[in-house]
Amino acid sequence: MADLTTDFLGIKSPNPFWLASAPPTDKEYNVRRAFEAGWGGVVWKTLGAEGPPVVNVNGPRYGAIWGADRRLLGLNNIELITDRPLEVNLDEIKRVKKDYPDRAVVVSLMVPCEEEAWKDILLRVMDTGADGIELNFGCPHGMAERGMGSAVGQVPEYIEMVTRWCKENYDKPVIVKLTPNITDIRHPARAAKAGGADAVSLINTINSIVSVDLDIMAPNPTIGDKGTHGGYCGPAVKPIALNMVAEIARDPQTHGLPISAIGGVTTWRDAAEFMALGAGNVQVCTAAMTYGFRVVEEMISGLSQWMDEKGHTSTADFIGMAVPNVTDWQYLNLNYVAKAKIDEDACIKCGRCYAACEDTSHQAIAMSEDRVFSVKDEECVACNLCVNVCPVEGCITMEPMAAGTVDPRTDKVVEEDYANWTTHPNNPSVQAAE
Repeated sequence: MADLTTDFLGIKSPNPFWLASAPPTDKEYNVRRAFEAGWGGVVWKTLGAEGPPVVNVNGPRYGAIWGADRRLLGLNNIELITDRPLEVNLDEIKRVKKDYPDRAVVVSLMVPCEEEAWKDILLRVMDTGADGIELNFGCPHGMAERGMGSAVGQVPEYIEMVTRWCKENYDKPVIVKLTPNITDIRHPARAAKAGGADAVSLINTINSIVSVDLDIMAPNPTIGDKGTHGGYCGPAVKPIALNMVAEIARDPQTHGLPISAIGGVTTWRDAAEFMALGAGNVQVCTAAMTYGFRVVEEMISGLSQWMDEKGHTSTADFIGMAVPNVTDWQYLNLNYVAKAKIDEDACIKCGRCYAACEDTSHQAIAMSEDRVFSVKDEECVACNLCVNVCPVEGCITMEPMAAGTVDPRTDKVVEEDYANWTTHPNNPSVQAAE
């Protein structure tokens, strides 16, 4: 059996699935239920400094994007950090950590960009016995307008400064949560490392308006007759998160910096993909809010079964394995040739592939009078649009052409299979290294 036990920054948890700082981790009751359901850890919903109370809206806090059958694809929220008293949260964190010593309990923090404010809250968090802290430099709404959250995360100098303050005044792991609302995610990650961060977590939510109510002409969710931008999360943001995690993992200046991945993790496969791109664990929010805490059972069993099938005995075996295969466009193998193939037995004759290719691509699919679809190899450029629009999984596949065959589109001989392209002398990256 695969061992899912995870050691992230010396913080041990029975599996790599943590709940992200969000409504599911807002109070002791929720966290206890999460741990009983099997979650390996939690990042407690963001605590703020004592002072004027945080006041959340008493109305809709979420907007949504749905796919087929009303499957939730994206969630937009306008909720702020915890509105519960600081002392109440700290007492609850202390009790939970005492009762669940084998689970990870990390505390998310966001206070004004002043050293004394950070020193004060760090001292109080130390007393809880929590395993570490996460600096919330990502929240794009409400708090950003007050000079916190993404307002800090968009300025590398501020990230480095606050991270250094925390490292100087706190003796446990410091994780820096990064905002995706920035042009190049590598710069804030480099700043976090320069400040001494033990790890980064990403992505936080994406600044967004998900829809407009055309009857009252206001963004959703609406409070009375007004709306505002919020933070976008859920399965729809996963591709953005995967890319940003990969960019940090392969950047020479942040190589080796531990990563806790966040962004649309709904299944075990999502988690495995993030971990293959360098993440040491994953944090989940929207999936738990959609399906409840027991969704982690499928994540645990699915990851364990996949690891057994692949021969991985621990998560460390495959963390980062995909990173060497992430490259820049100019290093792709332009001698590689593939063609689309249609399985006529699996085809349901819907014609989507034909319509998509004929109208918007390369006119490489033929349709007979009795609606039998075939690929014109002399026109196919292997763009794989047909694969993506086909409603039958596996009906259309991309088949590489073997060495020595002639590409009918270009009349050129396929020189070789390039199976070992990463070390091939024609690879521009190999030539550059030489």
